[in-house]
Amino acid sequence: MFEQCLFFNSNALARTVTSVWVKAYKPFDLSPPHAFMLRVVLAKPGLMPRELARELKLSRSTVTRFLDSLEKRQFLIRKMTEKDGREIQIYPTQAAIQIHQQLDQIGNQLSQRMGKIIGQDELSNTVLSMRKLQNILEEN
Repeated sequence: MFEQCLFFNSNALARTVTSVWVKAYKPFDLSPPHAFMLRVVLAKPGLMPRELARELKLSRSTVTRFLDSLEKRQFLIRKMTEKDGREIQIYPTQAAIQIHQQLDQIGNQLSQRMGKIIGQDELSNTVLSMRKLQNILEEN
């Protein structure tokens, strides 16, 4: 019935993939979106919230909620920029740094697992197509 429906099929796929990612990040008590945000902060310390929003394709309000949660759990801190006291930069804490390698390993393992199940070429082509489609839709 919905074979050609982008909304239905993209959400069905997202639910299936989400269940796998939720299990993988459960030992850290992190949701996949929180884990991805933390991985970005670990890879690029000093980003501003607007940069995080752009990188993760999230709204600023969602980024703020996620930052609040991660800060409350002592995985990151916010510091005022030296140039402009109205802007903040995000930095990982020692607790985040301690799990950095494990978070990256989980991400790599999940990608490898999906590649084995789907086929690496199919996975790469699908992700590339999804990103292209997202960019086209965002521009229009």
